[in-house]
Amino acid sequence: MRTRGLEALYQKPDPRTPNPEHVVFPYRLRGRVMDHCDHVWSTDITYVRLARGFVYLRAVMDGYGRYVLGWALSTPRDADFCSEAVGKLLNKGQCDIFNTDQGAQFTTPRFTQPLLDKGIHASMDGRGRALDNILVERLWRTVKYEHIYLQDILNV
Repeated sequence: MRTRGLEALYQKPDPRTPNPEHVVFPYRLRGRVMDHCDHVWSTDITYVRLARGFVYLRAVMDGYGRYVLGWALSTPRDADFCSEAVGKLLNKGQCDIFNTDQGAQFTTPRFTQPLLDKGIHASMDGRGRALDNILVERLWRTVKYEHIYLQDILNV
């Protein structure tokens, strides 16, 4: 394989380094019981493949009721997309703990500072730990397998 320039397909280590200006908060949900609405909100982003590119879908879920509080679609995957959508949600109500992954769009001060200003505890999944945010990951599975993959979506 080496002499022919072939390489096995496998997941390689991700060499991205986090922005030193961004703060990574500890994971605050380990062993915690979600016993009332608006106790824990979780958010994540997934991509949706279209016939001509991708769009990014972001959702915020309540950890107790397991319902979607808000969602948004965007073509660029940037911090403004997440910050604006969550800002609108925080104008309607707030939670005690807001859980995300360690993506750059969630560690930027534009995203975390409004949470901290309202007294919300920021929580972030461990690096590479998708199960820490299992509620939203399960939502993505349901949305993709029961809706998106069954249709030929051309554009948004």
